[in-house]
Amino acid sequence: MIGVMPSYSEFFAGKRVTLMGLGLLGRGVGDAEFLAPLCRELVITDKKTSEELTQSKERLARYSNITYVLGEHREEDFTNTDMVIKAAGVPLDSSYIAVAKKAGVPIYMSTALFAKFARERGAKLVGITGTRGKSTTSALIFHALKRAQRQVHLGGNVRGLSTLAMIEEVRQGDIVVLELDSWQLQGFGDLSLSPDVAVFTNLMPDHLNYYGGDMEKYFWDKANIFTHQKAGDKLIVGAQILQKVQQANPPVAPLVPPPLPHDWKLQIVGDHNRENAALAALALRTLGLGDDEIKDGLETFEAVEGRLQFVREVNGVKIYNDNNATTPEATLAALSSFDLNKTVLISGGSDKNLPLEVLADKIRQCKKVFLLAGGGTDKLKVLVPGAPIYTSMKEATGAAFAAAEAGDILLMSPGFASFGMFRNEYDRNDQFMDAVKQLQ
Repeated sequence: MIGVMPSYSEFFAGKRVTLMGLGLLGRGVGDAEFLAPLCRELVITDKKTSEELTQSKERLARYSNITYVLGEHREEDFTNTDMVIKAAGVPLDSSYIAVAKKAGVPIYMSTALFAKFARERGAKLVGITGTRGKSTTSALIFHALKRAQRQVHLGGNVRGLSTLAMIEEVRQGDIVVLELDSWQLQGFGDLSLSPDVAVFTNLMPDHLNYYGGDMEKYFWDKANIFTHQKAGDKLIVGAQILQKVQQANPPVAPLVPPPLPHDWKLQIVGDHNRENAALAALALRTLGLGDDEIKDGLETFEAVEGRLQFVREVNGVKIYNDNNATTPEATLAALSSFDLNKTVLISGGSDKNLPLEVLADKIRQCKKVFLLAGGGTDKLKVLVPGAPIYTSMKEATGAAFAAAEAGDILLMSPGFASFGMFRNEYDRNDQFMDAVKQLQ
C-alpha cells in the first residue's frame, strides 16, 4: 500500500539507539548510515579512539543526530537508551551488556535484525555456519541461484557489507543467503529465530580464547542456526557434525548430502571444497533448482578471495591465497590439496590457544616454510625448527617465491589469527595480494 511505513522504519522511528562498535571494516559504518536517518538519536560508542576511527567518522559527517563516545564505553549509554545494537565479538561477560539487560533495555545484533525484517517482508532465509567452509558454501549457493536467475541477496559475514542496510532491497519471494559466524548467531538466539534452510558444515576448535576454552558454548551459539526451526524447514549438515547435531534434538531431522557426482568438475581445489559443494547442492535442491542448474552453478564458481584462491602463475609457480585459514585445521585442509614436496608455505600468526602438533608435523613435510611473526608462531617455531620468521608480508612473500621453482605451489595459509603484524585479517589478505602482484 502506498504511503505505509515499512516495519523496519517503525521499529527505529523516534528511538534513541546505542550502536556498540563502529570499527574500521565498513560494516559498523554501514549500519550507522542505515540507522541515522531512521532513529531520533544514534549514540555510537567504541573503545577505539576518535583518531583511529577518523575514516569511519568522515563517512558519517552528514548526520547531525549522531553522538560519539569513543575511546571508552559509558554505562549511561546502555541504560538511558531505547535499544542497544552490539557488534559481533562483544565479550560474553561484557559489563555494559549486563547493565543494559538489568535495566530492561533490548539488545540486538544487526544481522539478526535484518533476518527478522527480511522474513517479515516475505523473503526465504538460507543460513550457513560452521568452523570451516561457510564462506565458500554461502558463495556457492548465492552464485548458483544468481546463475539460475533467482532473486537472491548475499549477506552476513561479508567483508565491508552492512547486512542491515540490505533490507531496503529485499522483496517478497526473494531468497536471502547469510554466512553466519557464532557471534552473529547469538543475535538469532536472542530473537528465537532460525533460517528456513540451515546449513551446518562442521565444528572444530576455534575462538576458544573468546569462549574461555569451552567448545560447548561455541557449539550452542552456532546451534542457533537450527534451534528455532519449524516443521517444513530444512537442516543440512556435514557428516562430521551429524551426531553432535542429533544429540542437540533439533526440531527437524538433519540431512547429510550425498557426495557430488564424479563427473562434476569444480574450479575450486581440495576434497573439502567438494564437501562444501555437496552441502550447497542439497541446499539448492531444497530451494527448487534442478540438477542441470545446480551442476552449472557449481562448475562455474571461482574461489572466494582468501579461501584457497588461485591468484596467478609466475615463472611456473602457482600462487594460492588461503588467508582466511585462521585455524590449524583450515591450513591442514589446504595442504591436503597439494603435493607437499612441491609446496612452499607461508604460515604463522597470532595465537588462538589451539593444538599445533598435527599442523607442525604436516608443515615439516613441505618443501620450504616461511613464518609470519606472532604469538602462535612463537609456539610453532619450536615444532618447526629452522623456519625463518618475518615481520613483513612483502619480505616473506619475496623469500618464499625465491625458494620456489617451476611446477611448485606457493601457498599462504596462516593457520592463526592476524593480530599483531596486521590490523585485521583483511589487512593481511591485502598485503599478500599486493606482494604477489609485484612478483615477476
